[in-house]
Amino acid sequence: MVHSPQEFPITNLREFHDAPLEILPAAVPGNFELDLLAANKIPDPFVGMNMKDLYNLETHHVWYAKVFDVDIVENYSPFLTFDGSDCFARYYLNGHLLGTSDNALVEHEFAAAQFLQNGRNELVVHFRPALIEAKKYFYPAHLEAFQVNYESLHVRKAPHSYGWDIMPRALSAGLWRDVALQWKPIEGLEEIYLETLESTFSAALLRLFFRGHFQDYAANYEIEINGQGTQSSFFRKERVFFEAGQIIISVDDPQLWWPRGRGEAHLYDVTVRLLKNGQEIDCVLLKHGIRSVRLERTSIINENGEGEFCFYINDQKTFILGNNHVPLDAYHSRDLSHTQKYFSMLDELGCNMLRCWGGNVYESNLFYDLCDEKGILVWQDFSMACASYPRSAEFQHKITEEVTKVVRRLRQHPCIALWAGDNECDCSGFRKRRQNDDPNLNLLTREVLPRVLSQHDPGREYLPSSPYIDQVASTKTLSDLAEQHPWGPRDYFKSDYYQNIRCHFASEMGYHGCPHPDSVKKFITPENWWPPENKEWMLHASSPYPGYDLYDYRVALMKKQIHYFFGYSPETLEEFALMSQIVQAEAKKYFIEFFRTGKWRRTGIIWWNLRDGWPQFSDAVVDYYFKKKLAYSFIKRAQQPLLLTFREPQNDQIQLVACNDTQQDITLHYNIKDISANTAVIDNMKDCAKNDATTVLATLNCDVNQQKIYCIEWESNLGASKNHYLCGSPFFDFGNYVSCYNQVYEDNPLIMM
Repeated sequence: MVHSPQEFPITNLREFHDAPLEILPAAVPGNFELDLLAANKIPDPFVGMNMKDLYNLETHHVWYAKVFDVDIVENYSPFLTFDGSDCFARYYLNGHLLGTSDNALVEHEFAAAQFLQNGRNELVVHFRPALIEAKKYFYPAHLEAFQVNYESLHVRKAPHSYGWDIMPRALSAGLWRDVALQWKPIEGLEEIYLETLESTFSAALLRLFFRGHFQDYAANYEIEINGQGTQSSFFRKERVFFEAGQIIISVDDPQLWWPRGRGEAHLYDVTVRLLKNGQEIDCVLLKHGIRSVRLERTSIINENGEGEFCFYINDQKTFILGNNHVPLDAYHSRDLSHTQKYFSMLDELGCNMLRCWGGNVYESNLFYDLCDEKGILVWQDFSMACASYPRSAEFQHKITEEVTKVVRRLRQHPCIALWAGDNECDCSGFRKRRQNDDPNLNLLTREVLPRVLSQHDPGREYLPSSPYIDQVASTKTLSDLAEQHPWGPRDYFKSDYYQNIRCHFASEMGYHGCPHPDSVKKFITPENWWPPENKEWMLHASSPYPGYDLYDYRVALMKKQIHYFFGYSPETLEEFALMSQIVQAEAKKYFIEFFRTGKWRRTGIIWWNLRDGWPQFSDAVVDYYFKKKLAYSFIKRAQQPLLLTFREPQNDQIQLVACNDTQQDITLHYNIKDISANTAVIDNMKDCAKNDATTVLATLNCDVNQQKIYCIEWESNLGASKNHYLCGSPFFDFGNYVSCYNQVYEDNPLIMM
């Protein structure tokens, strides 16, 4: 890896020695900042103000160089594949220009036969700075973005990399995913897609689309499809007469793929063979899940609260408990190293959906494979967020190429439940009510994306934006939408705004919480640990330009949220962290229980978010170092298949409800204790929680002016569990809260951090 602020036309390794460049070892997959860190050229970007000090590298050019040996393989064609190149790249093989790319989000493939040599070869990749390249585009007046990342609009990198409230500004460069030399047979299968056309419990109809390369039309070509499940199988063999076509397969008594909590996420092992005159010449292995997905939705909620936004999997209504997936690392070459641990936490929390947010990269194959295996549905945004993007023919072509690659790579996964055009781009123009900026004039999400999907994945659900403002909704307010991002004022989490949310489905919703002091001390330098009013806290808020009032609000808001709940401001980092985590935990518990106790008037919540992608102060419930905040255990309890909790008071009464997300009626015994008064309220009561529903078990009188903490314990065939309910209004006494909490959860008490 070499880097310099100047551009030199270097095409092979020999030229490096004559150029004024610094040569360093490079890792692939990698990012050039991590190579600089490994060579002790820069300090850790994630500590203190170090990330800001890297801004002076944004105009540097970066070269990667590699020598490799090759034995030419007869009857095969060589291709160099780059799974992730960030971002404006030229590729040279043995001094010849192999090709170019300008998209960091998708793979790039180049035919290499013309320049590949038997024996020694030299590969050079030159990255031009994205900041400089962005200056070459036209910026008409209709474009819209945050002031700190306007230059992102034309550039196909992850939007968050320009600075976001959940990520630092990190305009990286490098080969962030694998590079490989692939040998493809001259005759073979180029494209395979097996989709489910129809499915019931007794039968399914599948369609295999294929495209290949045939050389001899006098030969007899056949395609053979063999699918093996644990209790079911299918087989089909047909002669094919052209390089592209389809084959229909019937499956008797199929084993259906179900999301978590609804059944087994069953996958068939499928082998697709291409035969020529009876001899196998190519073979493709894949997994297939037989299932149907549909989204029943209305644009708005009427004056009676009627509307809909509900996912049906295999024709069964499915209540969604999900997490907004944000980048696992600011430097995406490290995403893969975090993936397995991340999914173990999703398992523990009982999530059945991930929303892959539009400011992100498109995730790894491993990511979607794990979603398939674990029965986790994926709401997949395309990579556009919080902006009004270019509408030029050039940009439409760029998006068409990108989305085509994304859809063709991911469409085989049964976990993909929904394609969404972008994140909050409809809302950006909608809030301003500009006369000629109706979101339904967005050509990208109303014409370009639907056209690509109709060609490559016509059977899957599509939502142009989240939240989506169609012609009907454009005459209403955001609070009238059936699907919303109800962030609200982020004051007290039971304020009027949160108690009166009207939407059926929340696809974003969160609340701040401070990391553990041990984690804070890893990324904030000692002199800035406390008090928090300093540039390091602001940078890790994440505000890319501390002092510019964009995301600087987060630290102050955490302090206010503590004050809303406890009535005073803490004086030490340890007290601040514990109090902040308590308030965050209670807030996220309340949000989830609010939606669960309203089932099926409400149909799901995708909360924000599980884990940070760099060390920061945020809404995440697990910090970058994988240290869990208190909210993690609260969410785990709130999302268990059988939950007992109270609805908020109505007419001086509170209802105890059982939220049962299983498909069986559950007999249970429960007890309720008033911890504040140390008295039993209900003792060993027996009842039944109806399947896939909420059941009112009891109604208690409630003085809304009196603060109480109730302990709810129950036993069923799912085991023993407990929950707590916080009654009354702030301010709550900090010491009393901790004492009551520790009585409820003796095995996991709160202690000063």
